[in-house]
Amino acid sequence: MILRVAMLVLVASGLLGFGLIAWFSTRHPASAETARHAAPAVVVVAAHALQPGALLKPDDLAGKKLDHAALPSGASADTPANRRDLVGAMVRRTLAVGDVIQPRDVMRPGDHGFLAAVLSPGMRAVTVGVDVVSGTAGLIWPGDRVDVILTETMPDHATAPGRQVAAETVLADVRVIAIDQRLVEGATPDDPAGKGARTVTLEVTATQAERVAVATRLGHLSLSVRAAEAGPAGASHPPPTTWAGDVSPALASQATHEAPDVVRVFQGAADGKEFHF
Repeated sequence: MILRVAMLVLVASGLLGFGLIAWFSTRHPASAETARHAAPAVVVVAAHALQPGALLKPDDLAGKKLDHAALPSGASADTPANRRDLVGAMVRRTLAVGDVIQPRDVMRPGDHGFLAAVLSPGMRAVTVGVDVVSGTAGLIWPGDRVDVILTETMPDHATAPGRQVAAETVLADVRVIAIDQRLVEGATPDDPAGKGARTVTLEVTATQAERVAVATRLGHLSLSVRAAEAGPAGASHPPPTTWAGDVSPALASQATHEAPDVVRVFQGAADGKEFHF
């Protein structure tokens, strides 16, 4: 009798279990489908109007909620990783405010022909080495315009202290088209995505490329970001050379420690006379 009751309990438990499984299998997809349509997706869109050839910056990107029915194929979810992947990419067509950025709309760094497509007609690409500090500590993005400043130390130690170190602008108002392999500035040595930027690629003329090649052998290069709005006429001309004495009055006040010019004149067997100049 006890055995029969136990068998009936097991059979009833099994039927109840199968019933619950069947109920969940029919209810879960419907619930998931309902939730999918109820929660719109947030995708990456253009924050403002963008023209072909522009290099995407962080402030060019925004998030927008769209129903799944209106979601274009290939749209990127608005995540930090997807935004980083788009920064530095070149826009291939005109995008209006709120347009979803799809893969066909951009050409990413590393794509075949990317560099040739980014360069303006007749321009060249030249790469300079920088560190996190001289590269403005991670504040440069592709598409920014910068000046290239050369700082050099004069080898002649007999020169006045105020004339032993100089800085001059060797390139003015040039466009940044690449930063490291990802073309994205902003990394620091502790960034898990990689080390700080070490190379910056600039869009220059053939003559400017030669100036950069010489400047890299003369001293230390650093970058200065220019304002987005164009300055007054003539502002793009390089400023005059800045000497150490122009920056430090203490160095400018120090006299040059050079040996005086001495001329000794001899007349016959008599001792010569010295004349100091």
